Amino acid sequence: LKQQYVCQRIPHVDMYALIALPPGVDKAEWLASNTLSSFSVFISPGVPSQYLPFKKHQVGILLFPCCVNFSYAFVLRVYVWTDDHGRKLKCSAPLYFDYAMSYIQDLLTDEDVFPTKAGAEFPTGFVFMVQKVFLLLFRTMAHIYWSHYTQAQQVGLHPHLNTLFMHLTLFCRHHGLLDPEDTKPLQDLITALGRQG
Repeated sequence: LKQQYVCQRIPHVDMYALIALPPGVDKAEWLASNTLSSFSVFISPGVPSQYLPFKKHQVGILLFPCCVNFSYAFVLRVYVWTDDHGRKLKCSAPLYFDYAMSYIQDLLTDEDVFPTKAGAEFPTGFVFMVQKVFLLLFRTMAHIYWSHYTQAQQVGLHPHLNTLFMHLTLFCRHHGLLDPEDTKPLQDLITALGRQG
């Protein structure tokens, strides 16, 4: 949590204005729109591989080294993926990321979950689905901070990472999308980024 890195963001804007539900906008529409845009950031093209000096696997905004576990925090938290049959699969970080992004993409393209037609109703469990998406995105960000922040800093991505993480956590807190227990391991980081305005 070095101040010279935590204080860097792109750009310096009022994050609270970006996360608040605009007047006259349906809350489900706002959640859907922000879920889609948050996911889009994760699957956008990554950093060219020649800039990172380690064995890598390209995933979205960063290049992960081939991590054995998808984990984060001082108290090691290793996450497993639960497949369609309820089996828990211990997997590498790149594989967990692939599972998570595929799951999210399947939800976002399911017309029954994220309707795109004017006047279509959102399903009863819509908020639960949005919470699941943001939990997966938060865990991915937490893993990046825990295992790859130094590499992100070396190639100058830390201001982007800080901005993305701050937006994600503020949006989730404002709309009650993450359980405080899920964010607790990174609370010091969340607090430090929040102090930067």
